[in-house]
Amino acid sequence: MEWKAETIEGHAMLSDCETAALVYEDGTIDWLCLPRFDSPACMAALLGDAENGGWWLRPAGKVLSQQRRYRGETMVLETVYRTSDGEVAVLDFMPVRRGVAPDIVRIIEGRSGRVDLTSRLALRFDDGRTHPLVTNGTDGETIAIAGPNGVALRFDTDIGHRPRCFESMFSIKAGERKALVMSWFDSAGPVPGAIKVDEALAETMEFWTQWSRKSAYQGIAATQVRRSLITLRGLFNETSGAIIAAATSSLPEKPGSTCNWDYRYCWLRDATFTLLAFMGTGHKEEARRWVDWLHRALAGDPIQIQPFYRIDGSRQLLEWEADWLGGFRGAKPVRFGNLAVSQLQLDIYGEVIDTLFVASRTGVVDDAHELVFRLARDLETRWYMPDAGIWESRAKPQHHVYSKAMCWVAFDRAARMMEVHGTDRTTARRWHNLAEHIRHQVLRDGFNDHIGALTQCYGTARLDGAVLRLPLVGFIDAQDERMIATVAAFERRMVDGGYVYRLSPEHNSDTKGFREGAFLAVGCWLADVYVLQGRAADARRIFDTLLAAENDLGLLSEEYSVEERRALGNFPQALSHIALVNTAMTLSSGKPPRLVV
Repeated sequence: MEWKAETIEGHAMLSDCETAALVYEDGTIDWLCLPRFDSPACMAALLGDAENGGWWLRPAGKVLSQQRRYRGETMVLETVYRTSDGEVAVLDFMPVRRGVAPDIVRIIEGRSGRVDLTSRLALRFDDGRTHPLVTNGTDGETIAIAGPNGVALRFDTDIGHRPRCFESMFSIKAGERKALVMSWFDSAGPVPGAIKVDEALAETMEFWTQWSRKSAYQGIAATQVRRSLITLRGLFNETSGAIIAAATSSLPEKPGSTCNWDYRYCWLRDATFTLLAFMGTGHKEEARRWVDWLHRALAGDPIQIQPFYRIDGSRQLLEWEADWLGGFRGAKPVRFGNLAVSQLQLDIYGEVIDTLFVASRTGVVDDAHELVFRLARDLETRWYMPDAGIWESRAKPQHHVYSKAMCWVAFDRAARMMEVHGTDRTTARRWHNLAEHIRHQVLRDGFNDHIGALTQCYGTARLDGAVLRLPLVGFIDAQDERMIATVAAFERRMVDGGYVYRLSPEHNSDTKGFREGAFLAVGCWLADVYVLQGRAADARRIFDTLLAAENDLGLLSEEYSVEERRALGNFPQALSHIALVNTAMTLSSGKPPRLVV
């Protein structure tokens, strides 16, 4: 069978808050990792072809039209197909697990006439290369085993064993309903019992609906904000409290290029941004649980921070290449793991400490000061070093302007917390003085008089979208002439049709000439600065451009090809949805959420 997804934005996401599946617009599940977000994939056609695993389910005949949507404010996907013989709907969802093994449920409902359908399931464990051993279980179930992975198939139709796949052909007439259920289990343990499909659907609808109703946001683009919050909750690991950056690995940032990275881990930077979005919209429980996860991940003396961690808080993450996968539309290599785990990224100290500061000031957590103290004490031994920067450059470390500014944030917030919670006034005063020293250094060495802008690194002329965040954390006033000049430089060189790039044009292409897409979060940061500069109309224009980059289900990737009007990068991307939520709050209130405190 020949099959490949043509677009990134053609996908929907299903989530049980432990892992996620991607469903392409034709009804194909082409990405699924079990049992966790960061587990090896058992369906990897997204990064290869049909032989690398997927689940195809659709009418056997010609489809005249189809429509899809999420049912209400949930992650239950409904796809309706109309053929010359009738109409059917497919409901795809993952029951929220609450400690039970993961399931994929596909319910087919007959709406009119009689429609023939075909289900073809190809399981390929170990990231798309291992076909399981198949046996027959009890009560008509089919069991597939590969190493530690077990899968039980329970279909309301016959399951045909074809070479290297399971195939079912059946008919649905108006009023009929059939369910196809796939349940994962640890192959060393017992096969889990069958779920009650109708109860699972009702419970899943209730979980997402009730969670969404907790949102306190009532501002502009409320529908899009709620969908982004649901997406972020779908990337939140229910068991550990970790928040992953994206559900996928190795979707290219540049079409056909080698910029393909694994984002299925908990980046401290992205997670802290997510917490600000959750706290600002009334979802405080997730913030508390993430702080608990952070305490566990950073446990150890002396404290040793790294840019990201596995979902369970473990530190070891080797990067390797899967040479049997051809890549999304030929973008190779396909990478799992991420070498950036060993990088020094100084900005994360500021982001984590700032978030703990806000959480403490707002009463979300009450025991953050000791962790802040340990982080700031560690940063005292590192802040002056060159680092890899927010974009995780694999070139020689440099003195990044954004990284240094976030060191200012770290010491400024730590000193203020020390004054409230501690008795060590000497340390608080030292951190205040160090913060002001860093601020003076950044404004002296990070502003290029020739181009009239704050730049990416000391002594360079490169522009970097990260510096747009400096007014948002209080490092520099948005009305300061240096910030006004920086925004003007961005408008001249970094904005295209309302979309904003994160790097200067001359540094935005790789050695093969592939150009990176516009970076959606950076566009939101520019909109936030516009608000602080009194340019609300310009901010709304940029924000509306971001909304135009959503797919039909309200999902965003990391980047966007302005030329092709296509999504780029891993999907759905937490950072883009975080930026959407925070900028909507900025536009609604007139100030960024971070500056509310």
